[in-house]
Parts: sequence; C-alpha cells; structure tokens
Amino acid sequence: MCEPKIYVADLAAYNSGFLHGVWIDATDEPDDMFEQINTMLAASPVEDAEEFALHDYEGFGGFRLCEYTGINQAHEIACFIEQHGEVGGAVLCQWCGDLDAAQKAMDEDYCGRYTSLSDFAQEITEDTTAIPESLQYYIDYERMARDIEMSGDVYTIQTAHDEVHVFWNR
Repeated sequence: MCEPKIYVADLAAYNSGFLHGVWIDATDEPDDMFEQINTMLAASPVEDAEEFALHDYEGFGGFRLCEYTGINQAHEIACFIEQHGEVGGAVLCQWCGDLDAAQKAMDEDYCGRYTSLSDFAQEITEDTTAIPESLQYYIDYERMARDIEMSGDVYTIQTAHDEVHVFWNR
C-alpha cells in the first residue's frame, strides 16, 4: 500500500478550465500542508486564486475521502491509516469514518490477523480449554467460527484471500 496522499486543486483555475494543483503527503503536519497549498495557489494561472478542494487521493486503504474533507481531517485519517495499514482504512469504513470509534476498535477490540476465522476459533478454544488429544478430532472449528460470527460476538475484515482481521463486537 502506498503512503496516503491527497491532490489539492486550485478551484479558480479549475473553474477557468485549467488543471492546477499539488499532490501532498497527507501525513505531513497540517501547517506544512497549508503552506504547500498556499504556494500552489500563489502559482495559479488565474489571478487571486484562494479556494481549493481535494480532488483525488491515494493510499487510504479503501476509505473514501470527499471533495470537502478538511485538511486537518485528511491528516488525522492518513496518520491512522499509516499507523494501522490497510486494515486501518477498512476499520474506518466499518465505523463510517468515525475516527474515535475506529481507534477504539484497534486499541481495545482487535484480536489479530488470521488465515481464517476458524483459526481464530481454534486459538481461543485451545487457549482457554485443555482439550484431551483423543477429542481434538471431533471439534469442528469452521462451525464454531460461523457461530461466533453469526452470534455477533465478532466481526471480521478480510484484506486478502488468506488474511482475516478479527474484532470483538462490543
């Protein structure tokens, strides 16, 4: 996954038929981001350019920004995604962009990354219960995993074919 970046466009130039803007590393400090925006606006092909909008982005792990996302908010989201990777973007989607809820999920409810939910079911079963070797073959971890998810005890985020991130659903 690439680093979170935003493309900030000069609206005066855009409305006059010019494409003028700048790609900015969204993890830069907001003051630095505003400085880059002001430098871009000062170099505008249209006089007195002062308005800008976010017209593109990349590296936000599936989370969608809109044209009116603020620079400070884009920065906070980018830092969260940089810290947590692709799963961070997916968690933000799960929590409808609520950064506080997504951070809480990562801090308090994240169980880990598994190749399948049945691997998670097996791990928590073996960690909490001493299962005699003669009975281990009778345990159906796939059904346990299905029941755990269907009961609402956990939710999962799949980031690859064999990569499932498991969260407690509290």
